[in-house]
Amino acid sequence: MTHVVAVLALSEAIGYDLTIPSMVFDAADEDYDVRICGVDDKPVDVYGGYRMVLEHGPEALAEADTVVVPGTRILGPRSDGTLPADVADALALVRPGTRVMSICTGAFVLAAAGLLDGRPATTHWNHTGKFRELYPDVRLDEDVLFVDDGDVLTSAGLAAGIDLCLHVLRNDHGSEVANRAARYCVVPSWRDGGQRQFIERPMPEIGDTSTAPTRAWALGRLSDDLDLDAMAGHANMSVRTFSRRFRAETGMSPGKWLLKERIEHARHLLESTDLAVEKVARESGLGTAASLRQHLRVNVGVSPLTYRKTFRPPS
Repeated sequence: MTHVVAVLALSEAIGYDLTIPSMVFDAADEDYDVRICGVDDKPVDVYGGYRMVLEHGPEALAEADTVVVPGTRILGPRSDGTLPADVADALALVRPGTRVMSICTGAFVLAAAGLLDGRPATTHWNHTGKFRELYPDVRLDEDVLFVDDGDVLTSAGLAAGIDLCLHVLRNDHGSEVANRAARYCVVPSWRDGGQRQFIERPMPEIGDTSTAPTRAWALGRLSDDLDLDAMAGHANMSVRTFSRRFRAETGMSPGKWLLKERIEHARHLLESTDLAVEKVARESGLGTAASLRQHLRVNVGVSPLTYRKTFRPPS
């Protein structure tokens, strides 16, 4: 039997997200009928400066076996947690038991509709702060690429929608079909790790706070044998005073901050150089390759070599 997938395009739609279900499910060469639809018969504005004329209206939602809400910049769900009446009416057409999915910020729409209350979910890492503010009843996990909670599934930002659709294919038809679709789309059939490896964590700027000069000094010496005594000595403070001020200014202890920066430096070296893993570990101050592997696995979710392959193609 044909499996109908209705992709609900909401202005201002994210065009990349909007095309993912069609590309992945069509590449599977199975009986999927993907229909991009709107809440009415009007063209849909797409982020990037163009409009789409859709072949289907909200009636496609009533016929769907799977409903996908791609990323959108729609105001209500993204700004104040409200669901526009036309979107609510469209979603009311979805039959009970229908599989519902979101890609990226489409999770805001599902949350505004109450479909994620009390459930685990994810969205783009850059919007998790606003999401938590608007939807505190959702069990948000910003570290993963997607969440499968049975009849409701959510993905992280943008390309994570591909991971989610491949996961659905794998559940529907097995690994061989999912792998075939992945090869056609020229993407890995499975990505190790989660969203953590893509979250921006910029190094702190030098400011007027009392420990800022010492932080800048330490960042230039991450490979040295730095410890709390050395940092407090550079700041001309007692260990107790330095620790208290450091925590007040950064929100963490000096030791935890130093470890975080060493991991970030190791990530930078893995991304930008061909240094051996052992050399990266020494240059970042993490000591050994085993230590680097352990810290990267805990903090990023992947091994050093997997991380490097993600961000740096082979020479």
